Amino acid sequence: MVEQRRLLAEAPPHQPHPSRHQQGAPSSVWSAGYLNGWLSQRTAVFGIRLWVLIGIAVGAAIVLVVVLLFVRLSRRRRRRDDLASNLYPADTKILKQHLQQPTPPKDIQEIVRRQQQHQQTPPPPAAQHGVQLAKAETAPPPWPQQQRAQPPVLAAGSTRSTAASGMSTTTSGGSERDGATPRSTGSASAGPEVSHLGWGHWFTLRELEEATDGLAEENVIGEGGYGIVYKGTLQNSALVAVKNLLNNRGQAEKEFKVEVEAIGRVRHKNLVRLLGYCVEGAYRMLVYEYVDNGNLDQWLHGDVGEVSPLTWDIRMNILLGTAKGLAYLHEGLEPKVVHRDIKSSNILIDQQWNAKVSDFGLAKLLCSERSYVTTRVMGTFGYVAPEYASTGMLNERSDVYSFGVLILEIITGRSPVDYTRAPGEVNLVEWLKTMVAERKVEEVVDPKLAQKPSPKVLKRALLVALRCVDPDGHKRPKMGHVIHMLEMDDLSRDDKKLGRDAYAPQTSDRYGTKEGGNFSKRDNQRYR
Repeated sequence: MVEQRRLLAEAPPHQPHPSRHQQGAPSSVWSAGYLNGWLSQRTAVFGIRLWVLIGIAVGAAIVLVVVLLFVRLSRRRRRRDDLASNLYPADTKILKQHLQQPTPPKDIQEIVRRQQQHQQTPPPPAAQHGVQLAKAETAPPPWPQQQRAQPPVLAAGSTRSTAASGMSTTTSGGSERDGATPRSTGSASAGPEVSHLGWGHWFTLRELEEATDGLAEENVIGEGGYGIVYKGTLQNSALVAVKNLLNNRGQAEKEFKVEVEAIGRVRHKNLVRLLGYCVEGAYRMLVYEYVDNGNLDQWLHGDVGEVSPLTWDIRMNILLGTAKGLAYLHEGLEPKVVHRDIKSSNILIDQQWNAKVSDFGLAKLLCSERSYVTTRVMGTFGYVAPEYASTGMLNERSDVYSFGVLILEIITGRSPVDYTRAPGEVNLVEWLKTMVAERKVEEVVDPKLAQKPSPKVLKRALLVALRCVDPDGHKRPKMGHVIHMLEMDDLSRDDKKLGRDAYAPQTSDRYGTKEGGNFSKRDNQRYR
């Protein structure tokens, strides 16, 4: 009995058989804890934990793969471009011409955008009638004998004789002088390639240097504060006037943009044609048609002898052509163009004594919704409208005033301002008003005219001039109405009005017109 109790006490206690779940639990817990501890242990690389180091390695591998793919694609693209260049060698004539064309600057790209918008918008009837890029113009029959006369050379110290240019020139003494912008002796197109603006030719600097013999001094036909004008001959033997704008505190860039935008789209027989331009590096050049018969200033004030070759009929024809060109700028375009520098030296004369308005470097664009634009006063002393000179408010009526001064200059043969004359005769407009008030109308005619006009015709022309130089800009007629008055055969009512009212120096406001140029569609065609 005692022995049995001893054996039972020494026997191990009974343990139940573990289940399958209980058998696997200690092993699973041990495995997870071991992996977590292994990844969390610190490495010899700056003490970074192992799992962080593994993540960095994986990220670096991904970035490396992306870089390799990018390099491979870049090489494949470069290989494709090399293959294309081998198929089309760069020394072909087409690619040479393409490489010679410079990339247009932002200003020119902006003008291109505006030109495209303008072309997409249907122009008004007058503009449709005026803008014809390739329409041939029939020249009127030449005037007798005077058409072959050479442009006179002006007296030393006043102006420089020029054959053709499109810009005003100034002497060191401050007097204005303009070259005559030329009549084209070639075709309407100056070159075989059309520019990016859709008109004219985009000349390269090399082409213009060859045309002007390297901008040689002997080819200079005009020079001024903002540029120099050269006579040039293109490869197709066409004569041109090349205006090289100088960099004068950004004014050259501004003048270039204004002229390109103002007259690049204009085609009118009484406006000098801009054939093309050059934009290359710092160079800004404009290429005009060549007019080889001088300008009006040379014919009026130059050494032409005792008898002027400009007869009364020729002078009236020049005035009418100038008026038609201005009317087209004011009423045939949108936006309208205000020239801002109408004067005799900017009126070029061709071999048939037709007028061509030139030099648009000071022109301003005036949108239809604006009646005027405020700007810095610029122009030529004696031609500037009084309200523009005093307030800086510019509109097309400012050009009308300048045109009125031009009429008086053509009739009298006198300069608008001449300090060599007596004190009462310095200012042309005031002197003429005094002569009208004193009933000395016949004495104002240019003494170089071989045949004087009749008193009725003279009064008619003076009436138009006095209306244009009215001190009140609102009472001046529009250029379309000026054309109507110049072309009318019967102005007896106006003649009576001039004889009755025009003899008071300060009554020029009576020559205004209420309609201000509201003329019919038939009259609208006249300024073509």
